[in-house]
Amino acid sequence: MKKYWHAFLVPVLMAGVLVGLPAAGQTDGKKISAEEFVASLKFQTGKINLPNGKASLNLSDSFRYLAPDDAQRVLVDGWGNPPGGKTLGMIFPASISPLDPAGWGVVVTYNEDGHVKDDDADSIKYDELLKDMQAATAEDNADRKKQGYAAMTLVGWAENPSYDKATHKFYWAKEFASEGESEHSLNYNIRVLGRKGVLVLNAVAGIKQLQEIKREMRQVVAFTEFSAGNQYNEFDSSTDKVAEYGLAALVAGGVAAKLGFFGKIFALLLAFKKFVLIGLAVAGSAIYRLFGGKKKDAE
Repeated sequence: MKKYWHAFLVPVLMAGVLVGLPAAGQTDGKKISAEEFVASLKFQTGKINLPNGKASLNLSDSFRYLAPDDAQRVLVDGWGNPPGGKTLGMIFPASISPLDPAGWGVVVTYNEDGHVKDDDADSIKYDELLKDMQAATAEDNADRKKQGYAAMTLVGWAENPSYDKATHKFYWAKEFASEGESEHSLNYNIRVLGRKGVLVLNAVAGIKQLQEIKREMRQVVAFTEFSAGNQYNEFDSSTDKVAEYGLAALVAGGVAAKLGFFGKIFALLLAFKKFVLIGLAVAGSAIYRLFGGKKKDAE
């Protein structure tokens, strides 16, 4: 059985029953089983054109997709995350239920903040960047404890950042530990750079699934593409905006430095089934220290 961050849990998965979860099309709080909940989800396979029309997923037989509304149901009703995050849907392995203890998924979002130049690809000092992020995480623990949350530690890279200059795809993974929890959490990130923005894919899983996620996310990288007219090499300097950040900021979460706390920062950093809001607070501190903002601006 999955564990959840209890402060934000609405339904609770107990003995295969989602308590307080309304059945599809109902709002009376009827109790339904986990099997009924999954059966009510409208999974899609094959070629998927994402809702914003800018990118597509050419899913292999190993994966399936949920549109934004059903993805929100899984995140909120199935996994206990707070509502409000906007996504372009989610990708799931086809062989396992999202509510299985070993289930996992990939949250898909898009940030249109401009064309991200990759000039810094060869100059980023990832070890130094990691130390800054670890220090920011540790510094915020006092505030998290005051707010009733467990202290967190950014353990390190679960997979070192890697950028493919030919495809303009960027991926990395981080390992987090939470005070009082024996299992660490995995934050696995993919960024696909496009003409006017970045397609964001975040895997939601536990650290014990690292090897599986590493293997499977290679497929996710391969079948995710921007559509014609939105690809990275179609950037037009005479008409298109250039983002105010580069690749290093993507790793640190700098894309959210100007945004509302529950806006795009949710999409950037959602990678825990039970540490969602803590993860956001961690990243917020790193963002504002690294990119010159003030923490109070995001409140």
